[in-house]
Amino acid sequence: MSTLKFLTLAAGAVFLNAQNPSTVGCIKRNPNIQIERTFAQNDASSTSPSLTGKENKIQVALLLDTSNSMDGLIDQAKSRLWNIVNTLTTLKYNGQAPQIEIALYEYGNDGISDENYIRQVTPLTQNLDVVSEKLFALRTNGGSEFCGAVIRDASMNLNWDSNDKSMKLIYIAGNEPFDQGRINYKESVSSAKAKRIYTNTIFCGDRNEGIRTSWQNGAVLGDGKYFNIDSNKKVIYIETPYDIRISECNTKLNDTYIYYGDRGYEYKKMQLVQDKNAVMQSASNAAERTVAKAKKNAYKNDNWDLVDRAEKDVNFISSVKEEELPEEFKGKSKEEVKKAVAAKSAEREKIQKEIEELSKKRQAYIDAEMKKRGNADTDDLGKAIERSIVELARENGYSL
Repeated sequence: MSTLKFLTLAAGAVFLNAQNPSTVGCIKRNPNIQIERTFAQNDASSTSPSLTGKENKIQVALLLDTSNSMDGLIDQAKSRLWNIVNTLTTLKYNGQAPQIEIALYEYGNDGISDENYIRQVTPLTQNLDVVSEKLFALRTNGGSEFCGAVIRDASMNLNWDSNDKSMKLIYIAGNEPFDQGRINYKESVSSAKAKRIYTNTIFCGDRNEGIRTSWQNGAVLGDGKYFNIDSNKKVIYIETPYDIRISECNTKLNDTYIYYGDRGYEYKKMQLVQDKNAVMQSASNAAERTVAKAKKNAYKNDNWDLVDRAEKDVNFISSVKEEELPEEFKGKSKEEVKKAVAAKSAEREKIQKEIEELSKKRQAYIDAEMKKRGNADTDDLGKAIERSIVELARENGYSL
């Protein structure tokens, strides 16, 4: 996994909530838990198993402490989201690449109305632009960190796959004692384990302090991994000679998307805004986001893109209404639309292959540069998650 050690990405923008306030509301899941429902929950139901791996999934729930002292943790999560995605896409089970789904929770923020200060930000979904957009919208605030409560909620209320071949992972990160709150973390972790969900813990601070405050015990009980990180450490970025060409490929890749439906234009706009935010952070981030976008088993948009939807359902174009299509497709016959979609699909596949080849060269350059610099591989959120993913994957029969 040395070729993945320095992948970094950041993306995100917030605009859909303002455009669609009616899509946000609160619902009770049980007497102790209240969760914000967002439009992303509808997106989760629209995602489909990748054509490259229908038998199983890799599902990851990120549970992030958003109390006052956790600004550095949130910054690392923004920087490492696509690193995590790229790590997951290297895994295979029986030669097949599983579908990747990510969920996001925040906890420990007293701005959350729930009595346990927890909120489901996104469900398990392949709509990674939504995950990124919501991640960048997170804000820290003072509060109480109840790890047992948020683990219980994630294990109970996310749509975990029932297939025993699927790998289901919870990652909880924070810096306060793990045993706070009325919900016993031992019971929550054990209940998750009974569903074959691994609980991994990441303590933001001294390793021994994390052990004393039960973070390590939480991972042991959950058959997961325990890590400690410096949440204030800045992520290393290395620009390469391949970044400009990857950026050019990204522009071409975006041109292969054909939006449809009532909200298709919004999602297309979101994709472009996410790209711009990545560029604002660094050329390296922009390149890494493009690499992730080229992975079919992770970056899938069949809920708004005709190319992905036609790949999922070959009969969809025959039934789509004209008013749901972009202006340039109105007045065209179904056969003309099918021909245009097929051309975009072929073009996308060609671009994705080029991005994959550029990515290999780019990573080789990064590995060589880091070796030349002699820099130690310092810990951060992304690297902690990366290492545990690889270890747990091997233990569960996955190959790299």
